[in-house]
Amino acid sequence: MKINLTNAASSNGALTGSLFKRGWRVTSRGMFYSMLLLLSLFLCLNTTSAQEFLTRDEAAKLALQHNYDIQVAQKTVETGKNNASIYNSGFLPTANAAGGAQITYNAGENETVQGDFQFDPAEAYSYNASVGVNYLIFNGFGRSYNYKQLKEQHNLNELQAKQIIENTLLQLSDTYFQIAQLTENVAMLKSALGISSTRLKRANYSYEYGQSTQLDVLNAEVDVNNDSINLLNTIQQLENAKRNLNLVMGRALDTDFSVDTNVVFNLVLSNEDLIVKALERNVQIEQTQSQLRNSEYAIKAGRAGWFPSLSANAAYAYQGQQNPNGAFLTGSTSYGPQAGLSLSWNIFDGGTTKTRQQNAKIAFESQKIQQERTTITVQRDVLNGYSTYQNALFVVQAQESNLKTTQRNFDRTNEMYKQGQVTSIEFRQAQLNMLNAESNRSQAKYSAKNAELQLKQLAGVLLED
Repeated sequence: MKINLTNAASSNGALTGSLFKRGWRVTSRGMFYSMLLLLSLFLCLNTTSAQEFLTRDEAAKLALQHNYDIQVAQKTVETGKNNASIYNSGFLPTANAAGGAQITYNAGENETVQGDFQFDPAEAYSYNASVGVNYLIFNGFGRSYNYKQLKEQHNLNELQAKQIIENTLLQLSDTYFQIAQLTENVAMLKSALGISSTRLKRANYSYEYGQSTQLDVLNAEVDVNNDSINLLNTIQQLENAKRNLNLVMGRALDTDFSVDTNVVFNLVLSNEDLIVKALERNVQIEQTQSQLRNSEYAIKAGRAGWFPSLSANAAYAYQGQQNPNGAFLTGSTSYGPQAGLSLSWNIFDGGTTKTRQQNAKIAFESQKIQQERTTITVQRDVLNGYSTYQNALFVVQAQESNLKTTQRNFDRTNEMYKQGQVTSIEFRQAQLNMLNAESNRSQAKYSAKNAELQLKQLAGVLLED
């Protein structure tokens, strides 16, 4: 990073003119330290490196691609998708293959009706192989409702990921507007510092020519120091906020950029329309509906314990043996297909199925209560959010009007100060009033935009913005 003193002087006319213009004199050690502080400040502020201009839409795209919370949520959705696959449903048959071989080395005798026959040690072999298929035909519809639960859980994972995305975008917007507000504050404080330094130069000249007291010079110097400190603190806050936004976007923390300070309010829906949309699309309500469906499937799946289970199996088997010392047979081989059905019915399981059913019904009723509570809560939040948003828009207009008034008052006071009709204290107060009005207008503007975005999230239309 290069430091360009020429750039610094050209971009801050009044102040740098007061610093480097011939005729400037240091009248006290405190003033000297003030000048060192100002010089260090502008060395930090003015560089030759270009900044990236980052819009809120571009920041949102980066967050959707690289935000860590969103990436983790996407992996959870992928896991839910795998769990809801046909391969995890139990609807597919199972196939297996088996085989084996055995060798023995024995000596002994065989007893028959014709007498005893001794045999010498010899090797005997046995072997088998089979390929089979098993399929569950019916288990009381438990398999079907378990599969529906898995698919509904996948849907719930997607809704949870959607909520994470919405919360991330709200966090991103809040940080983005914080940067925009701090950017405006830095510009305002730079302007205030330029005005204060010009006043300090004028006070110094007046003191040299005996037109004012040293008190005026000291007051002006104190104001320059205070403005310098405020500017430095605000710049530090701006740098911290930029690092916070870079973290949300999942990119290098030291990436520098500038933001758009223009704000457009585009919410045209009435509170009634917002409530209708919220009941249809609010992610919290959608989640409670999904959980309610899952509870209903759990009740139906639990009933499977009261029904019989029917399975089918088929196989092709081969087996044989070789025994040279056999009494009658020295070897045999058999092979061929096999098929069968198996039926099982757990007539009484000690009350386990009944207990599971009762608990599933209780969970379903509890989920219905939770759904109703969430619905009422969202409606309340929409109404409160709409009132907050309307009030915020009014505050923006009021602050705009207040700023125009304080600007006119400062312009008038400035002219009177040049003519010696008002004191430096009155001039400083008018300057502070204008600075506060600018800050309040900026804060009101971004607070209203954040209120709009929060209202859009409640209505379920944030991702359409």
